[in-house]
Amino acid sequence: MTRHRKLVVLDVDSTLTRDEGIDLLASFVSEDVASQVAAITAAAMRGELDFEESLKRRVATLEGVSVEAVAAATAQVRVTEGAHELVSELHAHGHLVGAVSGGFHHMIDPLAENLNLDFHRANVLEVREGRLTGKTVGTVIDAGTKAATLREWANEHDIDMAHTVAVGDGGNDVEMLREAGVGIAFMAKPVAKEAADVSIDEPDLRLVLDVLGLRG
Repeated sequence: MTRHRKLVVLDVDSTLTRDEGIDLLASFVSEDVASQVAAITAAAMRGELDFEESLKRRVATLEGVSVEAVAAATAQVRVTEGAHELVSELHAHGHLVGAVSGGFHHMIDPLAENLNLDFHRANVLEVREGRLTGKTVGTVIDAGTKAATLREWANEHDIDMAHTVAVGDGGNDVEMLREAGVGIAFMAKPVAKEAADVSIDEPDLRLVLDVLGLRG
């Protein structure tokens, strides 16, 4: 893995960041809604629920949330330790880094800019008159779409799938972890660990560099 240009694609919520963005957004509705959404999120991450249906149910609870509240929730997102160093070191070695998320562009765009990611993809929240409608628009970023995105980006940049790396933590990452040349389960649920080649159980993304032989 050290001799070829690589494409490294990371999940976002609870991987590239320590938080689940939709759970933060739900807290702007009510404690009861936040609790309901967190329970659905956890079940989806364990692979117990269809992701698209779980997303639809969760997003519906956000109807009426203002774009200002979305920005406030985004400001609360905590970047995982080692994220900046991981991206910088990968770039220093000439590799590409992307993020694909079942979360939302509204929250992930600032993160992608901050980390200097090469590309990113996420769900799009529908907004009317400055407030969320409780729906998304466009293709839902589910497990199949994540795997397809990995293949798409690799093809666009002439990178063999054997030289791709996927990093994720939950059920929505399983197909991507299996598809990649190296699948890394990061602080992951059992369903993701079973799909991965390697597991990292410490919350430090610099450890991905160790797996790839790019540190020390």
